[in-house]
Amino acid sequence: MRFGYSPCPNDTFAFYAAKEGKVGEPFEVEHHDVETLNRRAFEGRYEVTKLSFGALGRLLDDYALLRSGGALGRGVGPIVVAREGIEPAELASDDTDVVIPGELTTAHLLLQLHSRSFEAADERIFDEIMPAVADGGYDAGLVIHEGRFTYQDHGLTQVLDLGEWWEKETGAPVPLGCIAVRRDVEDPGRIEEALSASVGYARDRRGDKGLPDDDDLRGYVREHADEIDDDVLRRHIDLYVNGYTVDMGDEGVRAVETLFTRAREAGILPDTDADDLLAVRSRS
Repeated sequence: MRFGYSPCPNDTFAFYAAKEGKVGEPFEVEHHDVETLNRRAFEGRYEVTKLSFGALGRLLDDYALLRSGGALGRGVGPIVVAREGIEPAELASDDTDVVIPGELTTAHLLLQLHSRSFEAADERIFDEIMPAVADGGYDAGLVIHEGRFTYQDHGLTQVLDLGEWWEKETGAPVPLGCIAVRRDVEDPGRIEEALSASVGYARDRRGDKGLPDDDDLRGYVREHADEIDDDVLRRHIDLYVNGYTVDMGDEGVRAVETLFTRAREAGILPDTDADDLLAVRSRS
């Protein structure tokens, strides 16, 4: 079964055991940045795939949400950074060029909800955004993943924390990314259980310094990471692999439903004919 997920440390850490067949039949894995995965989902490329919620909200007729493997949390949201002082209200101005990591990313969806008339100047792969802003190519950039820990290394300042804004607006954790399964796949519950077990496998192998003490697991994470500094890797995994990743639970599902409802009311996401958001309504 084909499984597409990103090379980011939280994904490689969480899904190593699933890839290697340590929690059931191994998956056939491909790594791509999340916007590539978002776009490939419109072709139905993978039976199981990492998606931004901004993409899943447009794909619910074809894909359903799994409760395991997602990235949700508090204090984890995307941020907007700039070289010099820009006020959040300026982000929607035609005079402010903001580069984003993809039209379908949850980060873009959150920024659209925050600044209703926002239009991006350009799209770049997420790891190209901070250098492009630092070099003067854009006034500001929408940053995801480990960029929230490293933007200062590029001489940039934070303009807006969209996760903080979302939490104040809704009281809910920030839904960032998820694992979705194609609706024609049989027994999605088995897949959900395997992913939950894979996350548990990885979390059980955290060493004293927060990184995997399993050499093969640690090597796999390092092989694909954009940033290989130990502290950055540890903080990234700490933040994005948490209890919601094992099972987002009812609180996580409500957060996703809130995001989709607000985005539909704002005219950003389309309505859907899907009967259920979830592939598996409850877990035994």
